Amino acid sequence: MTTTTNTAHRSIASLKLPKKVPALITQAEHIVQAMTNNPSFPLPSPALATVTQAAGDLQAAETATLSRAKGAAATRNDRRLVLVKMLQQLKAHVQSVADANVENAASMIQSAGMAVRKPAARTPRVFAAKAGTVSGSVTLVARAAARRSSYEWQYSTDAGKTWLAAPSTLQAKTTVSGLTPGATMEFRYRPVTKKGEGDWSQPNSLIVK
Repeated sequence: MTTTTNTAHRSIASLKLPKKVPALITQAEHIVQAMTNNPSFPLPSPALATVTQAAGDLQAAETATLSRAKGAAATRNDRRLVLVKMLQQLKAHVQSVADANVENAASMIQSAGMAVRKPAARTPRVFAAKAGTVSGSVTLVARAAARRSSYEWQYSTDAGKTWLAAPSTLQAKTTVSGLTPGATMEFRYRPVTKKGEGDWSQPNSLIVK
């Protein structure tokens, strides 16, 4: 029996930016400090000096807002957006560098003063072929594609050069009978949902019992 799976092992940089301005400024300063002279990020983009300037501008605007100066709140909000955009660009830069070094990606991201978010584990797609209960038969089992879907099945006797159709089903499993015992066969399937036909799966090879 052959099983096909798809898994992801990518470390993803996360900022988790706070809503309050003082906390946002503190976080920006922390990231700048962490990335300064960081050998993993010799050429940060945008430049750290630019980020520091944006944080200082926001601090000045926040101070003006507290004094209730006319138009200060709007200026503060604009400068906050500028800093947030820069931090997001910096995160994208960190992510691109980390993606080029998968084994050390998590530690590199953390060294930049950012958190690491692991993607939610995706349920692997499984397609299995196993000997049926009767000689010359093969049972095929796929993962259900949707609540209302059908499944098309094919098998090949010549290593995938040509494919023969087996009856379609409304369940994610079927049994193909009448095969030659001892023959090496390849099997594949594709789901059909209301959105249309899916892609054919990777073939599974099995010696018929």
